Amino acid sequence: MSHAIWFISYKLKAGKSEEEFLLASKKCNDEVLSKQKGYISWEVLRDGDMWVDLVKWESAEDAKNGETAGAGNPAARDFYSFINMKTCKLQLYIVEKSH
Repeated sequence: MSHAIWFISYKLKAGKSEEEFLLASKKCNDEVLSKQKGYISWEVLRDGDMWVDLVKWESAEDAKNGETAGAGNPAARDFYSFINMKTCKLQLYIVEKSH
C-alpha cells in the first residue's frame, strides 16, 4: 500500500499574523488531524507569500476521509480563518516510490 500526500498551496489573508497562523496550525494538528486514522505527519512550508501544507497519510482512503475531519471543530475553523480561500488548492498525490 502506498502513502498519500496532500499538497495544499495557499496565501494568507492580508494583515494576518504569521506567528499566530503557525500557532493555529499546530493547534489544528494537535486537536484534529493527528487524531485521524492513517495520519502520519504535517509539514508547513513557505516561499515568500505562498504557503504549502504537506500532509502525509497511510493511504489515499485515509487522506480522502481526512478532508472532512475538521468540520465543526473550533481549532480547524480558526486555522482556516487565516487562509485566503480563493488562493487555496488541494492536490492529492500517491507516493509511487520512495528512495
